[in-house]
Amino acid sequence: MGAPHVTLLLPERERYGGQRLSEDLGRRLARADRSQRTGDALARVLDVLPRGWPVAAATRQRDAGDAAHAAWLRADPAYVRPDINGARLLAYGQALHLDAAEAAEFVRPLKPLFGDAGFPIDAPAPSRWYLRLPAGARLPAFDSPETALGADLFEHLPDAADASAEGRRWRALLSEAQVLLHNHPRNAQRIAAGLAPVNSLWFWGAGVLPDHVRSDYARICSDDEALTALGALAGAAVAGLPPRWAAGEGSTAIDLRRSRDLDALQRDWLAPLCAQLDAGELARIELDFADGSAYALARGQGWRFWRRPLRSPQP
Repeated sequence: MGAPHVTLLLPERERYGGQRLSEDLGRRLARADRSQRTGDALARVLDVLPRGWPVAAATRQRDAGDAAHAAWLRADPAYVRPDINGARLLAYGQALHLDAAEAAEFVRPLKPLFGDAGFPIDAPAPSRWYLRLPAGARLPAFDSPETALGADLFEHLPDAADASAEGRRWRALLSEAQVLLHNHPRNAQRIAAGLAPVNSLWFWGAGVLPDHVRSDYARICSDDEALTALGALAGAAVAGLPPRWAAGEGSTAIDLRRSRDLDALQRDWLAPLCAQLDAGELARIELDFADGSAYALARGQGWRFWRRPLRSPQP
């Protein structure tokens, strides 16, 4: 069995601004194999069939083990703050620091609303609430909460760009849920304790369990719950993102898409990885940037000595 490889999923190169590469890494990247890739980098980590990213079904299976034979939609607890121009999503899910008892209290008045609509709601995890959907349910497009965080809420409502019947139905359900949550007595206690109220829901991640999930990686480290939930379905060992590189068994994908500090990236990740590469403990290191640029570092690239060292990952 050959040496494993490690892939670092990184943000667009421009996210590092004018930060400079170290002399060693600049030389290594100049001599690396370069390519320009298309499509989502996550699809290179996980092969999901049918194509898609059914977050709700994958996380439901991990949370409750009953995702088969149904479609699911996340209806996560959220904090929305009105402002002069409308309202903004300021927090959702784990950021609200709910415990199981609180989550149960908030969900209780929502059960008749969604149950009567044909979408039973429950909260097997305090930060992840779910709607079970009937077979063949027609749904509008739902944005992920990360894309809407801090933005104008009304630009991200279900089918905000048009007036489809499905969009109107889900906007009406959301409005009724917001009234119930806004009036919930538990929110007064949270505000008094310095915590954000739970005054809205965020619908997203609709889908069914995929027929097939495969990965070439034995280990996936990420704080993205969708990536780790689907990775678990592929049989990979999944874990949260550690503060720095820690060697493990088999080939590994590391999700550093939120990285912005190039010095920390070099110190905590690339320097120890390159040391292992030089020692023959790794077959290669792949840097997969979200803009499609990719670098593959391997032993034996030193002969490309005429290539001028890079000063920055910027294009």
